[in-house]
Amino acid sequence: MRGPSRLSSAIPALMLAVAVLGPGAAAERTLMLATTTSVDATGLLDVLADEFKKDTGITLKWIAVGTGAALKQARDGNADAVIAHAKKLEDEFLRDGFGVNRRVIARNYFMIVGPADDPAGVSGAASAAEALGRIKSSRAPFVSRGDKSGTHIRELDLWALAGGRPEAAYLETGQGMAETLRVAAERRGYTLTDTATYHGLPGLSGLKPVFEGAPELENIYAVIAVDPARIPTARYTEAMTFIAFLTSPRGQKLIGEFKGKSGRPLFEPLAARPGVDLVK
Repeated sequence: MRGPSRLSSAIPALMLAVAVLGPGAAAERTLMLATTTSVDATGLLDVLADEFKKDTGITLKWIAVGTGAALKQARDGNADAVIAHAKKLEDEFLRDGFGVNRRVIARNYFMIVGPADDPAGVSGAASAAEALGRIKSSRAPFVSRGDKSGTHIRELDLWALAGGRPEAAYLETGQGMAETLRVAAERRGYTLTDTATYHGLPGLSGLKPVFEGAPELENIYAVIAVDPARIPTARYTEAMTFIAFLTSPRGQKLIGEFKGKSGRPLFEPLAARPGVDLVK
């Protein structure tokens, strides 16, 4: 008798909840995304979230942090899907059994920015490694995110090609790309940034692109579903619906046509193009 008694006593409360919240409240579907900062800071996610909700009825919520922190959020069970741009970290996430169904969705490029007068002579370099080598030799300030983000991971890879990062005039902010760019401008220093954040950041002055367009600066974004076999609370159906949306012709068109406040395209859609996942 205890089971029916408890159920009967709960019915008025349930009826009150429906009356207050509406009949569709209990059926609301949500997806929690852990994402790299650039797709959020540019405003792209706001556009995608609105259109995703229109198409599927699923509300997209997200936390925007560096790629390393985004993947940790997913490992800790705080996200249903991840957007990242550091393939080595993504591969580790997949190997450890936390993620499934990784799909490439877009790319832009990294570039080195610095003072307008380019005191280290970076603009004449033949490669990213040479560009960083010139910064190191000149002892000009270099500002790093230092936060295990996708940008930071790529920066360290490039410093390795340049013979190691500087011992002097090397500053780690431990913060996101926007704040790191502002610190670099204040210090008249150099930094590595993605093109979308740089061009999409309003009010930034004191920096200009000094090295860009090299193949080693390609920056690929991918979306990964959290594996419910590892994280039982993960909303796998919603995550796969989101992946299908991002890789669909409609989702890819939204990504490719997005310009934000910069007035220029910030991301190149890649889901339909084979053989694009070139980052080692």
